[in-house]
Amino acid sequence: MHSIDYDIVIIGCGPAGAITAREAAQNGLKVLLVDKRQELGAPIQCSGALSANALEDCGVDASTEFVQEAVYGFSVYNEIGAETNLDYRELKPEKYGTGLGQKPLGYVVDRRRFDRYLVTLAERAGAEVWLKTEGLGYKPLDDGTCEVYLRKFNKEISIRTRVLVGADGLQSQVGKWAGLQTHIKMTELASCLQFVVDKVDTNGLLEIITGHEWAPGGYAWVFPKGHGYAEIGLGVIRTMTKENAQWHLDHFIKNSFLKERLQHARILEIQGGGVPLAAPLRTQYATNLILVGDAARHVNPITGGGLHTALTGGMIAGNFLAGLIHADQPATAENLKGYQENWLDKLGNKMWQLYHTKKEIFETKDIEQRNRMLYDTMADYFNPLSSYKKV
Repeated sequence: MHSIDYDIVIIGCGPAGAITAREAAQNGLKVLLVDKRQELGAPIQCSGALSANALEDCGVDASTEFVQEAVYGFSVYNEIGAETNLDYRELKPEKYGTGLGQKPLGYVVDRRRFDRYLVTLAERAGAEVWLKTEGLGYKPLDDGTCEVYLRKFNKEISIRTRVLVGADGLQSQVGKWAGLQTHIKMTELASCLQFVVDKVDTNGLLEIITGHEWAPGGYAWVFPKGHGYAEIGLGVIRTMTKENAQWHLDHFIKNSFLKERLQHARILEIQGGGVPLAAPLRTQYATNLILVGDAARHVNPITGGGLHTALTGGMIAGNFLAGLIHADQPATAENLKGYQENWLDKLGNKMWQLYHTKKEIFETKDIEQRNRMLYDTMADYFNPLSSYKKV
């Protein structure tokens, strides 16, 4: 085998890529983490909500560096305002709250600061980080390594590595280089838009509003943002409506059962993007290559949440690759299949179950029945007894 430059090259500095890099570097691998952006976490395309379990499970402290607001549960509403309240300060007061020995259920984080924090952890673990570096392609070589082609500050370079990790987001270009089917159907891509606003009261809960009237194919939300701010947003499937996400968000703010509470909202920031409500990729590996995070569609197909699944996937990927390389196993597709098998066992099988539940809901033609199914599913999902609470 020719000499290598890095054991692993990771394209994408989001949470999945950063945690993969940290885990691999902590296990003694030589890691390069690159991203085409010059500012981590931008543009913001998600609400930034994640559970305390998500951070604890991957060994990340809930730092004031990125935490904007602690949250303690959920309020799930149907289209006319009937509510299921799941306030863990009341459901499990011995564990959740603000008192001595209590803790939050989760957090709303600043994505820019959160992503920067995670990349800092990777860098301090020993990973090398290059920003403004675009991936151009890769080529498996006969000696079992591969060549990765990059453009760093407009200079094209090639690097030899054992494994390339695609953490480059939805419809991954890295996956396409390997011939993986990363294309997503419009019927499974939510168009999401949210406003960061002032003058809207919140109470430490993540509020989720279901119903075709407000968010066809998805749901609306009101989340606490910290410092007196709130996030008001929604996701819609464009094939289920004639209107765009902005029309639906304006309609929700002006006409929903929350209109009086939202009427004085003052918009301070607008954020949006596409979120997959799809099945995980059936194949997340190829010769010398794996995908992780949004690139592998490690996104909860019911909630659209991707932070917890990104962190978990990064942990699985980093540890698997460290084991493979320390055992001096070649990075063949057959050997890298073990990464996907680990992921399915720890997380993926439940995500597949959620996908089938989601599909059953939104393939129901009767809107009233569909509304009931989604409301019941969301209310049950966030219940403390739910088998999916860590997905």
